Amino acid sequence: MKGRFLDAVVAAGRDKRSVALATGLKSGQQLLLQPAPAEAGGERTEGDLALDDAALDAMRDALRADRNRTFDTTAGRIFVEVFSPPRRCFVVGAVHIAQPLVLMLSLADYQPIVIDPRQSFATEARFPGLELSTEWPDEALERLKPDHRSAVVTLTHDPKLDDPALAVALRSECFYIGALGSKRTHAARCGRLKEMGITDADLARIHGPIGLSIGAVSPAEIAVSILGQMTQVLRKGEKPEPG
Repeated sequence: MKGRFLDAVVAAGRDKRSVALATGLKSGQQLLLQPAPAEAGGERTEGDLALDDAALDAMRDALRADRNRTFDTTAGRIFVEVFSPPRRCFVVGAVHIAQPLVLMLSLADYQPIVIDPRQSFATEARFPGLELSTEWPDEALERLKPDHRSAVVTLTHDPKLDDPALAVALRSECFYIGALGSKRTHAARCGRLKEMGITDADLARIHGPIGLSIGAVSPAEIAVSILGQMTQVLRKGEKPEPG
């Protein structure tokens, strides 16, 4: 990797941004793709590797899926390497479902962070070795700043805890937002969030009821359905189904 690209990758990691580096396997030429918000001037590319629109789209797909890829282009065979900060999952509610979920999240290379102001729930004994916060969920999320590599899962069934957390999550770039509860519960939740000024477009980002529809019953099965849906969104960009 060329020095200037290494510096850019290190800076992106420090700023919790993802970047992709394309290398021509025959020429050795390289192109760095750095997504950026519109207010920062939008997407930027740098390097001596010339790629057409189709190849650039393939780089963007690799970034979105967070996966290295090799493919053929008009410039020859290209290897795209994605550099991303660690993924985090903020679990709001230190409930029974959270216990198997955080174990699965750790195995899937997430950093789970459990948030629950109820100190009898959020204990080291119930969640050994994990980062715990007993702040109010919205305050914790404001401090921890979910980014595009973050997921937010609300499990408490308590509007005082879940709703403010969802409002903060919807103001962030987190790739996945899920909320436990039935369709009726979710409809009532959306009504409350609308009263807080949340738009229909933002509400459509919430996966509610949470998880894949696999007939899950036990806490462990529900945890499987949640992680499965998170993976589907991360890797394939799946949108929530209309309620």
